[in-house]
Amino acid sequence: MTTEEGAAPPREQGWWGPILATLALLFLPATPPLALLVPVEQTLLLLAPALAVCAVLGWRAGGRLPLAVLWTVFALWVLWIPGSAGTFALLVRGWSVVLVASFAGVLLYAGEQRFLTRALLAIGVAMMVSMFAVLSTGGFAEAGAVIGNEVNGRAELFREAWRTFTAQEQWQELVRESPGAQRVGEQLEQQFTALPSVARMLAPAMLALESLAALALAWAMYHRFGRARLGAPLAPLKDLRFHDAFIWGIIAGLVVLVLPVGEALRLVGINLMVFFGTLYALRGLGVLLWFLAPGRVMLVVWTLLLVMFWSIIGAVALAIGVGDTWLDWRRRPRPKSQRSE
Repeated sequence: MTTEEGAAPPREQGWWGPILATLALLFLPATPPLALLVPVEQTLLLLAPALAVCAVLGWRAGGRLPLAVLWTVFALWVLWIPGSAGTFALLVRGWSVVLVASFAGVLLYAGEQRFLTRALLAIGVAMMVSMFAVLSTGGFAEAGAVIGNEVNGRAELFREAWRTFTAQEQWQELVRESPGAQRVGEQLEQQFTALPSVARMLAPAMLALESLAALALAWAMYHRFGRARLGAPLAPLKDLRFHDAFIWGIIAGLVVLVLPVGEALRLVGINLMVFFGTLYALRGLGVLLWFLAPGRVMLVVWTLLLVMFWSIIGAVALAIGVGDTWLDWRRRPRPKSQRSE
């Protein structure tokens, strides 16, 4: 079936997914202890400029000018008006500008690639540009010190807030009645102490993953309110695939960790494994969803199980995702009880 000449292309349907993803992306990075691992606490700094880029390129492709103007003004307000003028805040805003500029360039000149390929290329270009910028100004040591000070400051704020909370009479009564509550409190304090060093080490990988999530959400949201399509819609998680050459990201990380190399290269290897490992874990979750084909209720149940047992399920999903590179699980038939009538 073809549309009439001049007719607007069909928009993607369904707002519940983008709305829930937006809420998660805006609030979870500011929630302890995740706030210690996620570099950009105010993810609107990534999301709003990405939406503005999509709207501007959509207008260039025949979309509406007021929409492009509205999102551009909002993105400029988010980037330059709120927040402090500290060094870390300037670094975050600089990264956001470089990221969306790279994304715009890729959308214009990289051809008709799928979203994931375009987004990863944009993140790679932004990383290289940022590395040159850091080297030309103060070097990695100074940037690492700025990130470390930011993470330590967040951890100290959370520790103080937690100590204030645990000093209240209600918490003391709960501890007297339930020794398990005291263990939970001790574990949280240990996390606030241990996570800053982990966050400093994984900052590049976590920044890339957070940026990928922001670009994906901007892409999905734009194609629900924009008239001009910029590319293919995002595939459901159960259909998530990417080029099998990505396995070399994990292999390279493993090789660097095994070889007797310096600390800087070891950090590169760890970040490669975390980034590409997360992508393959998502691919593995997609394979599980494809085979299980859960309804809405069971999907909620599986989500809760993932939150509670994320380490176990994540490891299983990673193994399945890596195995999918060679076994291509989704070419196998589903069990008969899970096939559609």
